[in-house]
Amino acid sequence: MKENVPVIYAAPLQGFTEVAWRNAHAQCLGGVDAYYTPFVRLEKGEIRNKDRRDVSPEENTVPRLVPQVIASDPEELKVLTDFLASQGYREIDVNMGCPFPLIVRRGKGAGILSSPEKVEALLEMMKVFPEIRFSVKMRLGGQDAEEWKALVPLLNRSCVTQVTLHPRIGKQQYKGAVDREAFRAFYEACERPLVYNGDLLTVADIREVLEAFPRLKGVMLGRGLLANPALAFRKGELSENELKARVAQMHRQMYLYYHRVIEGGEAQLLAKLKTCWEYLLPELDKKRRKAILKSNRLDGYLRAVEEALRG
Repeated sequence: MKENVPVIYAAPLQGFTEVAWRNAHAQCLGGVDAYYTPFVRLEKGEIRNKDRRDVSPEENTVPRLVPQVIASDPEELKVLTDFLASQGYREIDVNMGCPFPLIVRRGKGAGILSSPEKVEALLEMMKVFPEIRFSVKMRLGGQDAEEWKALVPLLNRSCVTQVTLHPRIGKQQYKGAVDREAFRAFYEACERPLVYNGDLLTVADIREVLEAFPRLKGVMLGRGLLANPALAFRKGELSENELKARVAQMHRQMYLYYHRVIEGGEAQLLAKLKTCWEYLLPELDKKRRKAILKSNRLDGYLRAVEEALRG
C-alpha cells in the first residue's frame, strides 16, 4: 500500500476479534491492512494457553497480524516480547488503553497512564529489542483527560513506530462522547505516526476523521467493524443481501473453527457463537435476532442464523 494512502486496522477486542473472527473476516470481506490481537498477558507468571493459541502462526491466516501485549513493568514486557519473537513476530503493540476496572486496578492498560515513570520504563525496555517494531495503543488518560500531556514527550523520544489514540479516558470505558478536541491537541503534539480509534461506525465517520486530521497514518476500527464487517470493504458498497451472504460465510467459517477447537461440548460452542451477535448487524430484524439469542440447542441456533441471513 502506498505510504500516503491512509491505512485501516482492525482493533483488538477481548472475546470478539480472536483468530476465528480474524481469519473469517479476512477471507470473506477484508479491506483491513492489519489485524491486532486481543492482548496477550501473563497469568501467575505464565502466558495463558488461550493466548498462545490465538497468536499461533499455524492458526492465523490473515495477511498481517500484530499481536498486542499488556504489561505494567519492564520484566513482564520482556517475557511477552521474548515469547512473541520466538513465534516469528517482528511487530508488537503495547496496550495502554484497556478500560476494564480489573485491569486498571493492576496498573495495566489505561491504569498505567497516570504513572509516566512506569510508561517510560516500558518504553526503555523496547530499546532492548531493536529487531521489533513496537507500537502503543492508548487513551487520553486513566482518570483524567490531561494525563497524556506528560506522556507525549516520552513517546516522541521513544522508539515506538506508531501510536493509536482512543480519545476517551479509561473510567469512561465506552460511555459518553469521544473527545475530538483533546485528540486534536494530541495530534498536534505527537511526533510519531498517529492512528485514530473510537466510534467510527460508518464510512462517513471514517472520511470525516481523515479530512479533519490529514496527517493521520490511518484509522483503527473496533465495534463499528464488528457491527458491519463490510466497513473496511474497498471494492464498492455491498447490497444488504450481499452483506448477509458474506456474513453467513464468515459465520460458517467461525463455526467450523470453534467446532474443531472447543472441547467443552455443545453448550460451550453455542455460547461462543452467540457472542458475536452482541454487535453484529444491529439493523437485523428483531424477531430473527431474538430467535438466534434464545436458541438453547446448536441445531436450532444454526437454523435461526440461516433464516436471519437469508437474502
